[in-house]
Amino acid sequence: MTPEMQMILGLVIGVAALIFLVLKTKIHAFLALIIAASLTGLIGGMNPLEVSTTISKGFGSTLGSIGIVVGFGVMIGRILEVSGAAERLAYSLIRFVGKRKEEWAMAIAGYIVSIPIFVDSAFVILNPLVKALSRKTGKSVITLGVALAVGLVATHHAVPPTPGPLGVAGIFGVDIGLMIAWGLAFSIPIVISGVLYAKWVGKRIYQIPTEDGLDFERPDAPMAYQELVRLTDERNKELPSLFRSMIPILLPIVLIFLNTTFVAMDLTGGWIDYLLFLGQPIIAVGLSLVAAIYLLAGHLKRDEALGRMEEGMVTAGIILLVTGAGGALGQVLRDSGAGDYIAQQVALLPLPAVLVPFFIATLVRLIQGSGTVAMITAASISAPIVVNLDVNMALAAQAAALGAMIFSYFNDSMFWVVNRMLGVKEVKEQVMVWSVPTTIAWAVSLVCILIANAFVG
Repeated sequence: MTPEMQMILGLVIGVAALIFLVLKTKIHAFLALIIAASLTGLIGGMNPLEVSTTISKGFGSTLGSIGIVVGFGVMIGRILEVSGAAERLAYSLIRFVGKRKEEWAMAIAGYIVSIPIFVDSAFVILNPLVKALSRKTGKSVITLGVALAVGLVATHHAVPPTPGPLGVAGIFGVDIGLMIAWGLAFSIPIVISGVLYAKWVGKRIYQIPTEDGLDFERPDAPMAYQELVRLTDERNKELPSLFRSMIPILLPIVLIFLNTTFVAMDLTGGWIDYLLFLGQPIIAVGLSLVAAIYLLAGHLKRDEALGRMEEGMVTAGIILLVTGAGGALGQVLRDSGAGDYIAQQVALLPLPAVLVPFFIATLVRLIQGSGTVAMITAASISAPIVVNLDVNMALAAQAAALGAMIFSYFNDSMFWVVNRMLGVKEVKEQVMVWSVPTTIAWAVSLVCILIANAFVG
């Protein structure tokens, strides 16, 4: 067997072991990734001691670039959850967008809220508003719920500091400002397609929550829109202001964008250096956390505020371990030479190199269900390959993130969160409500990436 074939065999066995361990055993994805990295290196011909050193190096270098940002980000998200800032944003958007456009308001709310808040939690937080809107406007809860969920999942997959795309950016070594910019841009057509589908599917699965919110029915007459406005005004009195709610979300994005712009223009020296410092992701997100604490958690006692942030850190720990393990697998592919060899073979194919991470993420997502694991696995495998090809690395990173959107179904927690909270019980309808729109989002993102690649790839 040639050294090249041995490297490929190691990769195939490593990935097969990863999928088997995640699907069929009690082993966590973090440990499964470390085992896969070890098998890939050992079977691929690396020295055993070198394998362990490479795993440690890849784990540390990946977390060194994004670990602190993930930690800060999840604490911000937790504060936004418990303070009611996410609700405030949604209520304000409903008033701004106007009557009979509530599905667009919910989609925009999802687009913004999911940047700092985990997608499942964000849907749970805003679902009571979806039910209230449905009951008081007469629109199907399916239309409003799917529009919200698509808005949430779009930026969840594409925009840091959400942990998935942030981890992908770290593995690809992509500037986080560029990752945010591309993610925000790609998410717009995804959201538009999602709302159009939501309006269509809501007409075919028309149901309205009962007054107690425990069941669904088709009423004869919806409550007047003016009554909805009155009720939202009542709730608004209990929530933080829109300005205070938006600052922790917008502050890091603006600072990171400034940093990316100044670096691209090669501007340094004097006061610009201070802006470059403030625009470093660690500093920008850290400042956002401070803003969230004092603008949104001021009414909480010290122990309660600390406890809420620590709740977020529990989730961050899992994400960090999985992301670091993905970086370890990627480092093994680099050091073993497998990445270089596969890149040479891919370069001969009539396929845009940017689609390599996209379709790897698609395959992994279909097999094991978790979008985050699919993103990290695709980035780990494809980054050592595409780095040697003529490809825009920011687009390649987005491809790894967006390719994991395809056909959410039974092995994805979001599938059950959306369908159960919207009262959808029939399997056929469950697929229509969530599997189909995520696949539409996947197809739209594929077209977007190909178009972007044609101009800047």
